[in-house]
Amino acid sequence: MKWKKYLIWGGALCALYLVYVVISLFFLPPVTALKDKKMNMTIQVKDWQGNYHPLLVGPRNRYWTPLSQIPSEMKWAVVLAEDASFYKHEGIDVKAIKEAIKYDLEKQSFARGASTITQQVAKNLFLSREKTLTRKAKELYLAKRMEQEITKGRIMELYLNVIELGPMVHGVGHGARYYFGKSAAALTPRECAFLAAMLPGPRVAYNPYKNLGKVLKRSNMILKLLANKGVLSPGEYQAALAEMPNVGRMQKKVDESIKQVEVMANHTSATLPQGLATEPEKDAAEPAAAPAEQPAAAEPAPEQAPEKAPENGAPPQKEEGAPQEKQ
Repeated sequence: MKWKKYLIWGGALCALYLVYVVISLFFLPPVTALKDKKMNMTIQVKDWQGNYHPLLVGPRNRYWTPLSQIPSEMKWAVVLAEDASFYKHEGIDVKAIKEAIKYDLEKQSFARGASTITQQVAKNLFLSREKTLTRKAKELYLAKRMEQEITKGRIMELYLNVIELGPMVHGVGHGARYYFGKSAAALTPRECAFLAAMLPGPRVAYNPYKNLGKVLKRSNMILKLLANKGVLSPGEYQAALAEMPNVGRMQKKVDESIKQVEVMANHTSATLPQGLATEPEKDAAEPAAAPAEQPAAAEPAPEQAPEKAPENGAPPQKEEGAPQEKQ
């Protein structure tokens, strides 16, 4: 029967593909080097015109911001908006993946990826942006290894320093300077929510130059999540809602953003991503600031942040990288 022959050939092809994917995992770069907070590495990022440019990730980048200097509201904003289970999962959110598969099958597309923050770090540092099953398998594998090798705090630090927030604008340090003319440490809750609101699509859907109202609406939603979580008090929440980002300053950035892309196009001859290259460690001094106090944990697990502030008045436990909720 022909259908039996098709099944045999189909099964053989699937088996060969699985073997190919498994073998490719052995050639992925190690993640242990990410433990070193003085480490610098170069990745390739694509500008809005489709050209690739090198981006330095590490303390030698002038916009690099240590986790201890990033406001708690910024950390919680990205967690609540992008990966609410970040402090619970081990790199992969199985429930979110199941929901994404169901959604994608219904829409017959790869519209929803269900990537955790850890997966996004793995993709940004080591992989391309192509939407293929092979790349997704590599992403899942790297995310799992990262959770085994480095802390949640280090993963969050890397994430917040490589996220795309505008035309050749990567990381909250650069985003804070670009949009608000200040350091990341000086960001207000509204500004933190504003930057987090852009993450799903800073190029088009949540580009403040094109869809400012949409970005503000999403940032309002994030502020509400921060208030519900206890990160903001009722008074701080109302004050943040009343605050409007300096839209006039942002409008002036439109022409500057176009010029910046043109300047970057002439700044480097890079045309294709070549993986990563480790940079020298000189001038990569550790920040003097001490890590922020951590939120209370619902259970005494070392790498989990609590879903809620403790109701029994128990003293909070400290954990690296987990932002602090306000009681």
